[in-house]
Amino acid sequence: METKGIFEIRVSGTKGNESLSPENTDVKEIKAMLDNIEDILYPNQKDRPTISYAIEEGSVKHVFKVATQALIGLSANLEVVETNQSIDFLELKTAQAIERIQNIAYSKQYSFEIKTILSNKEHLFEVNPKTNYKRTLDLWVDSELYFYGEITNAGGKQKSNVHLNTEEFGTVIIDTPKEFFEKEEKNLIYRRYGFRVTAKQNIESGEFDKTSLKYLEMFPYSPKFDEDYLNKLIKKSTSKWKGIDADNWLRDMRGGYDA
Repeated sequence: METKGIFEIRVSGTKGNESLSPENTDVKEIKAMLDNIEDILYPNQKDRPTISYAIEEGSVKHVFKVATQALIGLSANLEVVETNQSIDFLELKTAQAIERIQNIAYSKQYSFEIKTILSNKEHLFEVNPKTNYKRTLDLWVDSELYFYGEITNAGGKQKSNVHLNTEEFGTVIIDTPKEFFEKEEKNLIYRRYGFRVTAKQNIESGEFDKTSLKYLEMFPYSPKFDEDYLNKLIKKSTSKWKGIDADNWLRDMRGGYDA
């Protein structure tokens, strides 16, 4: 049986004239906390181990029993965050979850004491209105990416998008203008296509923000090499490379490393 440790978040503050307690905590706040915890502990794991949960007195204490291995990694990460006062190195979903907690601390003037307990060894990490755990925006740039897969959903009443099931990244949601659907006559569901999109991408890790995908172009998916399509892309991008020395650019990207 897998050994487990304790992951605890104590939320303190006031609601109206009352101190926070389980009795005056709305279910939406509890749901938001549960979603954040899943992203903090298992940001990229579809089949994660069981997380058990209890809410207790002590302002509001969210107590989770989780796999020891996950807590070891989390404790190490939180120590680095605390030392460097930066969340830029974290997995994207983990960094976003901590940002959401920081935003709640700002907006509601709450304090979050985040504690990991492993074999009676505790590590305490705090997020409050005075801390500033935000990603450095300069690390995220606009990039063009390509995704290939099967469309499983398309459209939307308030926000139109395409759900594309890919082998490498699972289902990605591409923000798509309504005009695209108005012009498209055939049914797209369960058909395979390629998409060219813009996305926010981390210049250090290469990781992309799944929430930032925006439609540029859709094309029939074919695993075969399409020379005509490649030549069109080369011609389209040639003007953007005007005046750039390709050898120097490649050398800069490698950081002095010679392949």
